[in-house]
Amino acid sequence: MKAIFFEKHGEIDTLKYADLPQPEPKVGEALVRVRAVALNHLDVWVRRGWPGLHLEMPHVGGADVAGEIVAINTPGTTWTPGTRVIVNPGILTSEDEWTRKGEDSLSPGYKILGEQTQGGLAEFVCAPAANLFRLPESVSFENGAAPLLVGTTCWRMLFKRAQLRAGESVLVVGAGGGVNSLSILLAKAAGANVLALAGGADKAERAYQLGASIVIDYTKNQDWHTEVLKVTKGRGVDIVVDNVGSKTMPKSLRSAARGGRIVTVGNTKGYELSFDNRLFFTKQVSLIGSTMGSRQDFIEAMEFIFQNKIQIPIDSVSPLSEGIKMMKRLEDGQQFGKIVLKP
Repeated sequence: MKAIFFEKHGEIDTLKYADLPQPEPKVGEALVRVRAVALNHLDVWVRRGWPGLHLEMPHVGGADVAGEIVAINTPGTTWTPGTRVIVNPGILTSEDEWTRKGEDSLSPGYKILGEQTQGGLAEFVCAPAANLFRLPESVSFENGAAPLLVGTTCWRMLFKRAQLRAGESVLVVGAGGGVNSLSILLAKAAGANVLALAGGADKAERAYQLGASIVIDYTKNQDWHTEVLKVTKGRGVDIVVDNVGSKTMPKSLRSAARGGRIVTVGNTKGYELSFDNRLFFTKQVSLIGSTMGSRQDFIEAMEFIFQNKIQIPIDSVSPLSEGIKMMKRLEDGQQFGKIVLKP
């Protein structure tokens, strides 16, 4: 089968597009023909690697898979070949105190498709049968793949961790990535007043189209936190979604209201944070971390997205053969929304 993979950690030049053996489903798994797979920054981080990440090489990334069941190695299953499915990228490998509390993504045994396991940047992928969910006939493979990882992530981040309530104000730091663009859509749908940062006039216009009431172009206004305070009449916002990291966290802190919350699921521009601690304790701001979500988070997120016909922006749809070039587009931050590949 054709696949995008790497045989050692490194930069984008370590990626290859070539043939690999087609995987065989183990007991409890299904073989899925990949019809669409969406890219995430996770794919970049996994390829670069980090201490403690030990992968079986060659490694195939790709967490967001929509496709069709080819074969299923699960006794007594009701799944049949040819069924259109999406794959929950959060994989449980053990039961412990966190899973028993429904906090799956806190479990040491929690894995992500394409991170610790072989993923979907290929013509075929094996996944646990328990992670398969039927894709509605009204939803295309591209629109089915796009919200999977980011949908679960945003749902937990906004509603379980940050406890977003209708009527609150939310600042999304950046508008082009998959998590941030979906955060705008979900927060707006939940009744929040959404502010967003965007890099350039084109991305600003798209953020308005997603539902942001105020968009600040940070390329023209480097001191964007002062603009946030200005438009909120000095109050600040209830929730800041900051997945940029070290470059933006000090300004995010200044943008937060007294008693506000800053929530983060990543750090596209640096993970070492520096900020004025006096602002944290005097304003009584909460800094909240979040990662992926539980099986129930996935179900709730997908049901909400599909039933409300929320379509996460898709930047582009390209053949899998162009995936390395599209990965570069993702790394350079040129996209708005999700990049989807089709084997």
